[in-house]
Amino acid sequence: MSHLSAPCFTSKRLAFAVTAFLTLTPHPTLAADEPDQPKGAAVTVLKAAKACFGDIVEVSGTLIAREGATSDVRPERMGLKVAEILAEPGDTVTAGQNLARLALPEGGLQVIQAPVAGQILVSSAVIGAMAGGRGEALFSILSRNEYDLVGLVPISSIAKLAVNQPARIRIPGAGELDAKVRRVAPTVEAGAQLGQVFIGVTTNRRLLVNSSGRALIKTGQSCNIAVPLTAVLYGSAGTVVQLVRRGRVETKHVEVGLMSGGQVEITSGLVENDIVVARAGALLREGDPVRAVTADSK
Repeated sequence: MSHLSAPCFTSKRLAFAVTAFLTLTPHPTLAADEPDQPKGAAVTVLKAAKACFGDIVEVSGTLIAREGATSDVRPERMGLKVAEILAEPGDTVTAGQNLARLALPEGGLQVIQAPVAGQILVSSAVIGAMAGGRGEALFSILSRNEYDLVGLVPISSIAKLAVNQPARIRIPGAGELDAKVRRVAPTVEAGAQLGQVFIGVTTNRRLLVNSSGRALIKTGQSCNIAVPLTAVLYGSAGTVVQLVRRGRVETKHVEVGLMSGGQVEITSGLVENDIVVARAGALLREGDPVRAVTADSK
């Protein structure tokens, strides 16, 4: 019986081996039907497109009351003493409102009144102090809500500035305000090579004189190819952008211009619809095979 059962056992092993071979070996027709697998690393790309950039000059400075917007209050005669103070800096006063009482040398009192309506900016009035028609004013009243942000800009920016250019001023506690260039100094400081600019603002908001502020002045506009800042590489060999063409990385030297909102202007080196690597880096080299994935499809 043992002699008859051996061939049966060998046949079963042979059948199992053949079945396994056929199962694991790909069919020639199926292998030919499989599509080519993408090669290289996947990189996010975008199409270079045109955009417009504002040429902005930034100015930091100090807020002052515009010349002519304040009225100084003094007594007409000399030799008076401050007897009573009726208004303080920060008060809003009306025209004709009593501000102080002054003692006359021969006795009696003289009342000092506000010549205009407005806000008292500063006061030098001190009870018992002398007051006269000369010297420091007793009160200074801001009669019109007109201010200047006065700042210094580099000589390279002075040439871009002109009277009536639009600006936006940001003042802490007051938010943003529309403004315009009112005056540009004709000279610069010899040592620092900085020039003074006056940016005028008129507002109903209550602003604090001597506050610091920042102005953005739009001096022009340029429309050109735009790419994200992350797409630009700066190095000793120059400024480059990486493209994807026919499935491979291609490096292009470019010239950059203005920057705004995370975008940079490309003045030369790219054309519209170029496929640009969104985040260029040293890991990608010229000629590397890559799989382009558009930013919108992620």
